[in-house]
Amino acid sequence: MADPVSRVPLNDGWRVTTPAGPFARFTGEQPEVRDVRLPHDAMRDADRTPDAPSGGSSGYYPGGVWRYLRSLDVPGDWADRFINVTFDGAYAGARVYLDDVQLAHRPSGYARFHVDLTPHLRPGHTQELRVDVRTHLDSRWYSGAGLFRQVHLTVAGGVHLAPDGVTVTTPEVDDDLAAVEVVARVVNDTRSVREVRLHTELRGPDGAVLVEVTEPVTVAPGTPAVVRRRQWIRDPHRWSLDDPALHTAIVRVLDDELEEQAAVSDELAVRFGVRTVSVDPYRGFRLNGEALKLRGTCLHHDNGLLGAASHPAAERRRVRLLKEAGFNAIRSAHNPASQVLLDACDEVGMLVMNEAFDMWAVEKTPFDASRDFATWWERDLASMVEGSVNHPSVVMYSIGNEILELGRRDGRLLGRALAERTRALDPTRPVTNGIQMLFLVDVADLIAKAGGLNEFMGGLTDRTGEDGQNFAAGQNAAATTPDADAAVHEAAAVLDVMGYNYAEDRYAYDAEHHPQRVSVGSETFPTRIAHNWEQVMAHDQVIGDFTWTGWDYLGEAGIGGHAYAEDGAVAPYGLGYPNLLAGCGDIDITGYRKTVSHYREIAFGLADGPFLAVQRPERYHHTRPQPNAWQWSDTVASWSWPGFEDAPVRVEVYARADEVELLLDGESLGRAAVGEKRALVASFDTVWRPGELTAVAHTDGQEVGRTTLRSAGPVAEVRADAERAELHGTDDLGYVAVALTDAQGEVVVTDRRPVSVAVEGPAELAGFGTGAWRTEERFDATTCTPHDGRAQAIVRTTGPGTVRVRITAEGLPDAVAEFTVR
Repeated sequence: MADPVSRVPLNDGWRVTTPAGPFARFTGEQPEVRDVRLPHDAMRDADRTPDAPSGGSSGYYPGGVWRYLRSLDVPGDWADRFINVTFDGAYAGARVYLDDVQLAHRPSGYARFHVDLTPHLRPGHTQELRVDVRTHLDSRWYSGAGLFRQVHLTVAGGVHLAPDGVTVTTPEVDDDLAAVEVVARVVNDTRSVREVRLHTELRGPDGAVLVEVTEPVTVAPGTPAVVRRRQWIRDPHRWSLDDPALHTAIVRVLDDELEEQAAVSDELAVRFGVRTVSVDPYRGFRLNGEALKLRGTCLHHDNGLLGAASHPAAERRRVRLLKEAGFNAIRSAHNPASQVLLDACDEVGMLVMNEAFDMWAVEKTPFDASRDFATWWERDLASMVEGSVNHPSVVMYSIGNEILELGRRDGRLLGRALAERTRALDPTRPVTNGIQMLFLVDVADLIAKAGGLNEFMGGLTDRTGEDGQNFAAGQNAAATTPDADAAVHEAAAVLDVMGYNYAEDRYAYDAEHHPQRVSVGSETFPTRIAHNWEQVMAHDQVIGDFTWTGWDYLGEAGIGGHAYAEDGAVAPYGLGYPNLLAGCGDIDITGYRKTVSHYREIAFGLADGPFLAVQRPERYHHTRPQPNAWQWSDTVASWSWPGFEDAPVRVEVYARADEVELLLDGESLGRAAVGEKRALVASFDTVWRPGELTAVAHTDGQEVGRTTLRSAGPVAEVRADAERAELHGTDDLGYVAVALTDAQGEVVVTDRRPVSVAVEGPAELAGFGTGAWRTEERFDATTCTPHDGRAQAIVRTTGPGTVRVRITAEGLPDAVAEFTVR
């Protein structure tokens, strides 16, 4: 007998193939069928080619069509039950079938949606669940494809909770008392009016029952009953960034007409946090009444070596590492976050700006979501809000990103409609929109009035200017004109928080011209964080900064990578094949912090430094990189460059200090002022010799900090270090850091001998690779070339036992990382 009520993952037992078409049975041609476990990215293992239709936007991955199949055993006692499948996302244009009968269609690949199987089930039989997806020229970044997010099966009684039908908010909270409002939608799928009871139980973070109530509910067939109840918790344990305490609301539908013991017709456990959120132009953003600035990052949805698959363990690791690097907020760029990412933010203590759309009715790519916007925007917006409302980490909704029509009448009408619909769905969170000011004005007219592009825009399209900053200066110049201000006025008026993309000069402008306007740097250049953060801290009405980006991602290949004239690279936007990654993340796709991450930590005021970064000596005499404002210097935290003895090299030191002295084996190489060319940076031109390189920071003539890099000797071993020794269950992820080191453990960044991986025990290799933005290597391969001496292996558990990950490299002893799976 099946469980009378259950909500279980439906991630095992799937097969994936390419649709063969109706005539395949006559030709005998059948495509390969592979067994997969969800979440699964069907595009990650496709062949990349220089002529891929979407080019660098997708990282030179092709589009395609895929079919997912799964057998579904239908017990006989499901005849009078409600059976639903929830997809947290299926990229893209998903069509869901049961035994070849189409039950649902969802154009958006990021929308969470529910499919009611009940009318089409044949109890006592095995039926086939099928999902067809496709992707083409529909994304400006690597989208992935397929069932890349979680799928769940719900079994409930005829009177049940609607999918996503329980919301929990905390509208009033103080030190003594918290109001917890639980709203439940109860659905009656039977043929008669039913009288049921709704039992609600609130539990604290320790699991103790704090409140429980039961109330009668009469539900007519086909008309959901909305049950709204405000309950009160004494001495509430609030959710915060430092103490992300989670409560649980357990909601049960009790139906005395059922024969099962306890008469439970449906049951749902919802985690929530007791906390308040507010914004105003005088105290900024406040969490639980305490003001804080959002140290934010824009974040694409892919998980690097895993492709677009959204694994709980991967999302939790990513959020944890971002927090350790100094971030406290994420903007889900540019689509709704997965439920497991929001779960991770709830658990770790990370704030979220959840974003609905990258475009409205005007397209950015030939086959993007604008084609379906008019038909689907209300349902897609509702999907995002319904999936967000119970997550305390979600503190703001964004209704768009750089919407092209926002300066027109149709765009202004849509903006108001979207903002008001969002508030109707959830009045507890502020609404923003990431606005690119350049799209609101007649740029050609402004250039003509100023006498030329360079004269007015400060070199807007010249990304090859000094450190790429002319591009940023040009955007700011355009953003602070009276024409731009007038064009954005209505778009800003419909928002609770004005989002500025690449327009930080608006902060001072708004303080003078719009003192009641609350704003946020919804997207900013990573190279300008010191300047930007100074402006954020100087203006109370500016609540934070979201850099592009904190974590590197697949696609938009090379926008932050390094292009040298000798390589034949082309600037300004993106780089050609075989570039794969954007290259602009503070943290690379393996989770390794790049030098810019440590600079940002100092800019945020979370560290003083000094931090040592060394530009690659092999590039010193090359034509300088073609920079842009997304691109940090081509530096590595290493003083190990064998083969470049006495070659010139540039050293950067990041510090919150007046000046820095550089020492090599105790001998002074000179002093340099901090901030002479770039804020918080001192630069030195010297020559490379092995030894100990030390940076000593001074303020007011006194030493305030020092750090050292030591040269590595010859490679002596390949290391394989498990991030955590213990894994849990049949679907956990184990991460192995691979490095080529000398006898003392120093990483040898110049050694590029291939490393190979083999997995023994109850796990499978889920991904193997590096953070190199330019590569032709595959993440499903068992051999890769280290990048700056490092690589990463990821295993996915299949059961309990001991897992050994063996790493081999020519001429070196094998290394083994071991996990215990419980």
